Amino acid sequence: MAWVVDTCVLIDVISEDVRFGETSADCLIKYSSDGLILCPVSYIEIAPSFYGDRRGQETFLSEVGVDFALPWEWADTLAAHAAWSRYVNLKRKNQAGRRPIADIQIGAFAMRFDGLITRNHEDFKKLFPKLKMVEPKE
Repeated sequence: MAWVVDTCVLIDVISEDVRFGETSADCLIKYSSDGLILCPVSYIEIAPSFYGDRRGQETFLSEVGVDFALPWEWADTLAAHAAWSRYVNLKRKNQAGRRPIADIQIGAFAMRFDGLITRNHEDFKKLFPKLKMVEPKE
């Protein structure tokens, strides 16, 4: 199938981050043969890195080998619904930090693929206990 790439991993590569840029790029290369996919939310989140230039953004994604045009499906909505409910229940018990809805959507989208390539493993673990994750290593 394919791996969903979290926004932070792409931003590492785009910005040539001193700490994470190379390891994130190496991780994408390693998993590229399985296929790399971008959640529609991440497409939106990386837009500022390209100053809103869609052509430049899409050229970058194509060169990296990331498929960015897959649609959100009803199964993604159901996975996000369940994760958001888990999050709110944990939050009410003071067992969860602040999570943006974008992470819920990215995790839910990744559930129908091989998994998620992210540096934020801990952010997704409680909300998506069955989600396979790969973390770029320093």
